[in-house]
Amino acid sequence: MPLAEKVRALIIDMDGVLWRGQTLLGGVREFFRFLRGSQLRFVLATNNSAATFEKVSERLASAGATIQPEEFLTTAEACASFLTKHLPSGAPVYVIGERGLREAITRAGFAILETSDTAEAVVVGLDFQVTWQRLSEAALALGRGVLFVGTNPDPSFPIERGLAIGNGALLAALQATTGCSPVLIGKPEPHLFLEALGRLRTPPVETVVVGDRLETDILGGQRAGLRTALVLTGVTQAQDLNGSSVKPDWVFENLHALRRALEGH
Repeated sequence: MPLAEKVRALIIDMDGVLWRGQTLLGGVREFFRFLRGSQLRFVLATNNSAATFEKVSERLASAGATIQPEEFLTTAEACASFLTKHLPSGAPVYVIGERGLREAITRAGFAILETSDTAEAVVVGLDFQVTWQRLSEAALALGRGVLFVGTNPDPSFPIERGLAIGNGALLAALQATTGCSPVLIGKPEPHLFLEALGRLRTPPVETVVVGDRLETDILGGQRAGLRTALVLTGVTQAQDLNGSSVKPDWVFENLHALRRALEGH
């Protein structure tokens, strides 16, 4: 089926799709111009809990694109929502993660601790300043059997020079130390996609996930009952498709090719 047929909305990953590290990928300006011109609805949904609306909107503005707060969704928000269902209001939480995650958890009414002695949960997201001491604090709390939540399982994070440490690697270190397994909130679990669908108000059959990872974006989209489009500008490369049981509905070299397909060319 041509991609342009019966597509009313997109759920779009960011790292590896719109940029690598701090560098915008080619075609971003034209892609968002097309989205606005065609009135296709979209939500940017990322496993990167460090992302904030302010930073993302500023980066896109440099490419002449604008987004609204309801068009932006991260695992930080999803984690905060999960905690409200499993902890009492105001409960103390030990957090490894960047500003986006910490602010989301604070807005949800929880107290973020600097040490883990009285923590009722440990939440771990991508943290560019993580240290041995902070990981050890988390391990000590987990040794007491507190709730263990991970924003996402991505083992790597695409930057300009290649693949760097991702949140899955931090979770693996804590699992190796404590034997505890986290509750995972982000892709490939369906939570983010279902939240995005709620915002878009479009049927799954008319909504397409755009991502750069087979094992997170594409698998998660499939688990949520959505069609999927892989772009080869991030983690998954063309040769990886042959040995994978996860098969996207469409594969595109880059955003330019994706845009042309959406235009019906």
